Amino acid sequence: MNIVLLSGGSGKRLWPLSNDIRSKQFIKIFKKEDGEYESMVQRVYRQIRSVDPDATVTIATSKTQVSAIHNQLGEGVGVCVEPCRRDTFPAIALATAYLHDVKGISEEEAVVVCPVDPYVDQDYFEALKELGRLAETGDANLVLMGVEPTYPSEKYGYIIPADKEKVSRVDTFKEKPDAKTAKEYIRQGALWNGGVFAYKLKYVLQRAHELIDFTDYEDLFSKYEGLTKISFDYAVVEKEKDIQVMRFSGQWKDLGTWNTLTEAMEDASVGQAIFNENCENVHVVNELDVPVLCMGLKDVVVSASPEGILVSDKEQSSYIKPFVDQIDQQIMFAEKSWGSFRVLDIEDESMTIKVVLNPGHRMNYHSHERRDEVWTVISGEGRTIVDGMEQPVKAGDVVTMQAGCRHTIIADTELKVIEVQLGKEISVHDKQKYELEV
Repeated sequence: MNIVLLSGGSGKRLWPLSNDIRSKQFIKIFKKEDGEYESMVQRVYRQIRSVDPDATVTIATSKTQVSAIHNQLGEGVGVCVEPCRRDTFPAIALATAYLHDVKGISEEEAVVVCPVDPYVDQDYFEALKELGRLAETGDANLVLMGVEPTYPSEKYGYIIPADKEKVSRVDTFKEKPDAKTAKEYIRQGALWNGGVFAYKLKYVLQRAHELIDFTDYEDLFSKYEGLTKISFDYAVVEKEKDIQVMRFSGQWKDLGTWNTLTEAMEDASVGQAIFNENCENVHVVNELDVPVLCMGLKDVVVSASPEGILVSDKEQSSYIKPFVDQIDQQIMFAEKSWGSFRVLDIEDESMTIKVVLNPGHRMNYHSHERRDEVWTVISGEGRTIVDGMEQPVKAGDVVTMQAGCRHTIIADTELKVIEVQLGKEISVHDKQKYELEV
């Protein structure tokens, strides 16, 4: 199975755990059998591998999410990086060209496209395999998955099939309706449009060439910034006459708000939390190293991270976005391909950060023009390279870098470091990368 997972968005509806570089799919709140927690993207990737260990999985995403993807899934997962955001049609066209020109996938093979973050069971991925088989062996150009609606939702578009068979021709599409109209659609046998579909690779390549002037993947990548923003639904789906829909009646949830997300949590809390006996339907997700105490609360979600603290009625939490849009804040936590960092303190001319490097990983070899840095190793062992000179480091060691010097740190074991940045102009943009001098 060739599967493209669309990973986008800034996840503001799940503030303060999500931000511009840490979308909701990277938040670890789902408990596994071993008691550890995994994120939506880890859960979906694990489920795909359990159904089809040989699946070619490609994540179509923006460059801001690449580090988090590699951090959580490893370096082996395929990633098709959008140079900038241009909506789903350009993203899918680029991913399709990537599969053909970079991965060497045949034009006759099927590709299945779906969001990276549905909350589903194994039967969903079995259905994806069937969707791909229909696209590869059937006579339709596109095969959509239509989800059997469980209530008249206003959040989804609707697909109205021509009949009630398991696989049907599509009669028409409907935009997101109000609740009254949604009830009427459901009475007509409509299905939710969950953004899941399959096609032969050559079909989307052909449609892409009709709408975009490019030769191959590299050419399309170079022209990407100039492409028109347009969804795959508008550009392709709603104009295609030879199209089918396959019904899916298993569990399918879009966990896009705190209200829906907490419904999928196995425990009432992730992180340190205490509830008294008068709490009812209360959930806490706490990423801080201090406890959260809840007393006498009902239907409330509490979320605490270095970015802020949310205390909200669960129903009201759906309306968080305009308030979060007003917050202009430094990114306080991020996962990188080499590990993670968390901002501990910000002053006018200094910033203090806790850095955790995974074993065998290193930072980029880089320099800063307008700040000095001091590293204090608090646990683990590794090596630093400063202006080409390598030296071992362990807990208690302190390394000082003046502005302009090139430096990196390599983790032989898990390595925890306190980094203090000193300067009058501390900025994420003050960074020059180099090839490592070894």
